[in-house]
Amino acid sequence: MSLTIILGALTIFILSNLLVPLNMRFSTQHGIVALPNDRRIHQVETPEGGGLSFGLPIILMQLIFAFVYHDSDLSRLFGELAFVGVLAMLLGLVDDRFESPAKLKFIWQIALGMIMYLVGYRVYYLTNPLGGDFILGWLSFPVTVLWYVIVINAINFIDGLDGLATGIAVIVSTVLLVVGIRESNALVISLSAFLISGCLAFLRYNFHPAKIFLGETGTQFIALNIAAISTAGAAQYKGITSMTMMIPLAALGIPLLDVALAVFRRIHLGNIFKADKAHIHHAMLAWGLSQRTIAIIVYIVTIMFGMIAIGFSYSDKKVLLSLLLFLLALIVIIAYIFMRMERNK
Repeated sequence: MSLTIILGALTIFILSNLLVPLNMRFSTQHGIVALPNDRRIHQVETPEGGGLSFGLPIILMQLIFAFVYHDSDLSRLFGELAFVGVLAMLLGLVDDRFESPAKLKFIWQIALGMIMYLVGYRVYYLTNPLGGDFILGWLSFPVTVLWYVIVINAINFIDGLDGLATGIAVIVSTVLLVVGIRESNALVISLSAFLISGCLAFLRYNFHPAKIFLGETGTQFIALNIAAISTAGAAQYKGITSMTMMIPLAALGIPLLDVALAVFRRIHLGNIFKADKAHIHHAMLAWGLSQRTIAIIVYIVTIMFGMIAIGFSYSDKKVLLSLLLFLLALIVIIAYIFMRMERNK
């Protein structure tokens, strides 16, 4: 199966590269563009809906794998994820074209989480680093829905600078791929490899200065797949029973931290659905760092989180958890200082 996965990933990479220029023309012709405004950083009209470039090849490959492995449970998991992926991209494309209200987007994020639970991509356990896992039972449903909503918003919020969300997606998917290889989980390996190849191809056009943006089409599709890989179907991470969900949580450290800060900030301001320009990367940008520099810094920090996440499969969990919490606390302090200094300017 390894050769099949490699060929599938290479096919996705080639097709995504070919589709990006077509996607740019399609988006421009149909008004799927990001216009400069007070909430956005870019200064020129830029095509959106970039998720179509790699989302379509990935979905195609998922369907091919569903057909090839029709005699196994993998077939159902590939096919169902492809179906929900199409739905996520369509909803994202509608938002990129018409800018749906935040409350409506929140409702369909919940709906996507519910659908994923129904098709079998569920969170059954939660990690207890100090002992055995927590078996969720009936709580599996709300926790699963919450997981998808959180990851979708985390990727969406971090997509504020050229190449930021795409690069993070590559790094997080690589972490999941390494863990999948270690545990011989074919589903995790396949889905991670597909997402890596598609996002790498797109990053060539999305890194600063970006020729095309991910849009809601791309962020929603990426987040859906990362969240799905994290649960890995009914089996989750087969063989990683002691660290269920800790690996994806650690790898997604920066996006999850950013969404947490955004929620607290917006609750304080009285409207959780009101967009702002106070995310971590906005604060760094306000202090004179270039988009390229910020992206590289965030990539490096994400790699650090990723290495800690991989370490959970190899080393003492309590030590790595302490290191993870220390790194999170340090970043929170630095982010707070940046934001405080920006307000006092």
